[in-house]
Amino acid sequence: MYKTIVGLEVHIELKTKSKMFCSCLNDPDERHPNVNVCPICLSHPGTLPVINKEAVRKVIKTGLALNCEASTASKFDRKNYFYPDLPKGYQISQYDMPLCKKGFLQIGKRKIKMTRVHLEEDTGRLIHPQGKDYSLVDFNRAGIPLMELVTEPDITSALEARRFAQELQLIFRYLGVSDADMEKGQMRVEANISLSPKDAKSRTQPLGNKVEVKNLNSFKAVERAIDYEIERQTKILQGGKKVLLETRGWNAVKEITFSQRKKEEAHDYRYFPEPDLPSLHFTKEDIKGIKSEIPELPQARRERLAKEYKLGKEAVEFFVQNKDLGEYFEKVVSEFESRISREKLSALITLATNYMISDLQGLLKEAGISDEDFLITPENFAEFISLLEGKKISSKIAKTVLLEMFETAADPSQIIEEKGLSKITDGVVITDTASEVISENPKAVKDYIKGKKNALEFLIGQMMAKEKGRIDPETARKEIEKKLKT
Repeated sequence: MYKTIVGLEVHIELKTKSKMFCSCLNDPDERHPNVNVCPICLSHPGTLPVINKEAVRKVIKTGLALNCEASTASKFDRKNYFYPDLPKGYQISQYDMPLCKKGFLQIGKRKIKMTRVHLEEDTGRLIHPQGKDYSLVDFNRAGIPLMELVTEPDITSALEARRFAQELQLIFRYLGVSDADMEKGQMRVEANISLSPKDAKSRTQPLGNKVEVKNLNSFKAVERAIDYEIERQTKILQGGKKVLLETRGWNAVKEITFSQRKKEEAHDYRYFPEPDLPSLHFTKEDIKGIKSEIPELPQARRERLAKEYKLGKEAVEFFVQNKDLGEYFEKVVSEFESRISREKLSALITLATNYMISDLQGLLKEAGISDEDFLITPENFAEFISLLEGKKISSKIAKTVLLEMFETAADPSQIIEEKGLSKITDGVVITDTASEVISENPKAVKDYIKGKKNALEFLIGQMMAKEKGRIDPETARKEIEKKLKT
């Protein structure tokens, strides 16, 4: 049998105000073609590029976050090839002196090593009108700063490749270097896949021929394309044939790869130093300054949240994936700590976590609001959870209060008072309500006497409905049981 060897090339459009070598807007949401263009990014004769400093800093920042060595000297090179969406007929990229090299990212218990992280310019976008025999070119994307990350062939399965790409996306977002939205093409993955005999004595032995699958634009596509190639190449090798060294595309509808062209080697691109751009030099202080801007990264946050707040794995991952809600959660806990004893803190944290993951997240999705844009302050949410945990409101009333808070940003105590949602504690009212429910539901009473447990739950529900959820369910249960026994 064969073992799978995968290396990834990940392209990420950087989040900068302007393009890589000109002042045109870098706007991934622009839908009108050929609006954000100028003579420089369209490569008119006589124009000269100017390096975007912020793009360079973002690449170095990413490399340092991925445990790379940041180069003190770097340069840009011309990568020569012709394609209709490439205005110059060449691409300004980096070849032998990338900005960063020799990094790694921990995925589970394995380290996936990285060869390099470098900077180049993106190409334009080809549009193929349905039923037409021509293509159109939109140059809005041409010249956008594009970071490329290249791994070593360390990945051993399609699932591991997917997890690696997902963790990268999260890191890019934490760093603020890119939104890395795959649907918008801001993050594109290319997979190099080869198979090697499992009984190979050493990784230094020659690998099987490498097949590159281009432009995978979803995590599902990354996993499915690699799995398909493993199966396809296995059949070829078992049939005694040789896997061709080629570039293939991915058909997301049929979920198959298809041949595009013979694979190019580095010498085919005729790299040479870009004559219109100066070389880059960085001091140790420059690199140290950029490193100081790196925030807490996803894995460090996972470890801290689990240790500091005693959260389960699912809750930790939720707050890591939803960074803004994670920060909001910590502000809420800070409010708890200023109000209550340590003994009660654990219960409040658990309740707050559950409501954020279920109810609050549900309201955000329904309203189409991002995590950082909702109106409930951490102080008000902490008060809401404290009222619920202290049984000042029932879980049914809590849903009404939370919705009102979400829509108006009002204080929970104010909402409860204005809407008359205070919990009923008057024993006479509770007793009278229980008596009414029993007299109005004789069949349920008979069923309860016969031993049907569901009848009791029905009566409790009727009692709570009559008082619009303002009676605590446990109080209602005790009162119903008490009256049915007399």
